[in-house]
Amino acid sequence: MTISSQEIRRVFVLSLILILVILSFMVLKPIILSIITGLILAYAFFPIYKKTYKILKEKNTSALAVCFMIFLVVFIPIWFIIPTIMRQAYGLFSAVQNIHIAGLISKVFPTASDQFQKELASIIISFIGDTTSTILDYMTNFLFNLPSVLLQAAVVVFVFFFALRDNDKLKEFAEGISPFRKDKARILVKKFKEITSSVVFGYIIVGVIQGIATGIGMILFGVPNAFMLTLLAIFTSILPMVGPWFIWIPATIYLFLNGSPGAAIGFMLYSALFVSSIDNILRPYIVARKTGTSSVIVLIGMIGGLFLFGILGIILGPLILSYLILFLKAYKDKTLSDMFSTV
Repeated sequence: MTISSQEIRRVFVLSLILILVILSFMVLKPIILSIITGLILAYAFFPIYKKTYKILKEKNTSALAVCFMIFLVVFIPIWFIIPTIMRQAYGLFSAVQNIHIAGLISKVFPTASDQFQKELASIIISFIGDTTSTILDYMTNFLFNLPSVLLQAAVVVFVFFFALRDNDKLKEFAEGISPFRKDKARILVKKFKEITSSVVFGYIIVGVIQGIATGIGMILFGVPNAFMLTLLAIFTSILPMVGPWFIWIPATIYLFLNGSPGAAIGFMLYSALFVSSIDNILRPYIVARKTGTSSVIVLIGMIGGLFLFGILGIILGPLILSYLILFLKAYKDKTLSDMFSTV
């Protein structure tokens, strides 16, 4: 069997493309998470960019204004808060070693068996100790790897800027290389937007707001190590089926046991009435409930993504699982092959 020159050229071109793809992946691998972070930030803050563009009427200036605003609102406070969080994490870690947890548990659960009290004390000590030591390790590594962190941050900023400014070109390019039928592609894009909005806005943004609100309450009512606990409250607020109560209930108990019943009652009412209602008020406003992704899928995706990708996995994990389920449903309904058909 003879091989035509056209087939040889086709094999050569495909091989060249494959080699370039592999080499490109190797080039981008060290910064791929930073690129994804920039794209996710661009998606999250695109509504602000649109409003800014309506006022300034110039893409470069509008994108630069949004970048500067995010820098002022997010990165500068984080930079100054990190040393405080490290001090409070170390203080909390030291305090846990000196607190007689078993005695506190016996006061809270006086009728419980000794075995239950010992096991619960062991779990609480282990959880707080592991959590604070993990945060300390993360912060320490952050400072030691500061040059690398700054380079990664620069990539995030550049991607964020150009994704905002050139969003139309990105959309046109994605549509041009899409293997899906145009009518099916529009449906998929709509579904992807719904899923992404549900995860990014419905869980991440709302969770951050709830965690910050919990932190404000802790500062107002005199809970010690408030910045450190705010960080934990943000994390637990993001997780489905957990919530900020995982932090504010122990904080309330601490205030009661340390002779501040008035502050404890005030903080409890603030958290139960205000903080807990943020989820019910904001989530339906930001994301329609009909577009929401299953809480179980989000929780599993966040935990698995956290192990695989680090902190960014809290967003990537649920998105990956949700997109997979979308295609599995299409396969189940026998509509998957229609997506790739020509019109």
